[in-house]
Amino acid sequence: MKMQFRLSLRVSENDYFNGMTKIKTYFLETRPHFLVLSVILVLLGSAVARFSGSFHSGHALLCLVGILLLHSSTNVLNDYFDFKSGIDLHTQRTQFSGGSGFINSGAITPAQAFRLGLACFFLAVPIGAYFVFSVGLRLSPLFILGALFVLLGTSHLFKAGKAVAEIAAGLGLGTLPVLGTAWILQGRIDAHAVYASIPSGILVFNLLFLNEFPDAEADAMGGRKTLAILLGLDKASVLYGILTGAVYGWILCGVFAGIMPRLSLLSLLTLPLALKAIKGARTHVTREKLTAAQGANVGVILATQGLLALGYFLAA
Repeated sequence: MKMQFRLSLRVSENDYFNGMTKIKTYFLETRPHFLVLSVILVLLGSAVARFSGSFHSGHALLCLVGILLLHSSTNVLNDYFDFKSGIDLHTQRTQFSGGSGFINSGAITPAQAFRLGLACFFLAVPIGAYFVFSVGLRLSPLFILGALFVLLGTSHLFKAGKAVAEIAAGLGLGTLPVLGTAWILQGRIDAHAVYASIPSGILVFNLLFLNEFPDAEADAMGGRKTLAILLGLDKASVLYGILTGAVYGWILCGVFAGIMPRLSLLSLLTLPLALKAIKGARTHVTREKLTAAQGANVGVILATQGLLALGYFLAA
């Protein structure tokens, strides 16, 4: 009897630890270190709303949960479709690009990844429905557009070419979350919110754009038509630099025109980091320098929007 009990207990412990390991794998498959972007997007949208005189902490929290779920869904479905297309078999993973690697290693099956991605998406749907009910049907186009970007991003938009995928990323994980959060918290849309959301769109466009550089060969083998492939890396690095400069120009123009508060200029503190990223993109032939540029680019994206949010909060 004692031996049977001990055996049963050991089996239960193994099941418990296996279950915990699987949960941890699912969590890491969402690439949580990338989800910091979603937090900053909601902070910026909340700061813009507060600057305009409106804030609702409960709605801000719901916005955060919804965007985190959609961002997680995007990351997981991206891994799934990259594996199915065979791209991940040729990609050299870095800490900034190349996917999580969990499907390739067998830690999670393609079917499990697909179900996880869809589960994250459908968990966000009731939050969107609540906001459409509470704020108004005019929010519907924004949510529908965001849903299309999540579900079709990797499977279809990357194959469309003409910067469609990069624009979708900039809108879906940049402009729309900031604009949508401000819109929900204010109960209306205004010029301040629209203007403040544009830098986020350009920055996230650049996030995907630069991360395409090391994957250009693998993406081409998988039938993708990324902007890095279409332009070639030399021209792509020039465009990356122009777009990065455009972010700071946009903020400067907004402050001088009175559309953005003066404290928005705090975001210009990231300019030295941006110059490092631009220089690294230009020397893309060296993988080490390109990886360093990717890291600097992530820093620019997060810190610029974070400082922009701080500026709005302080000015409120």
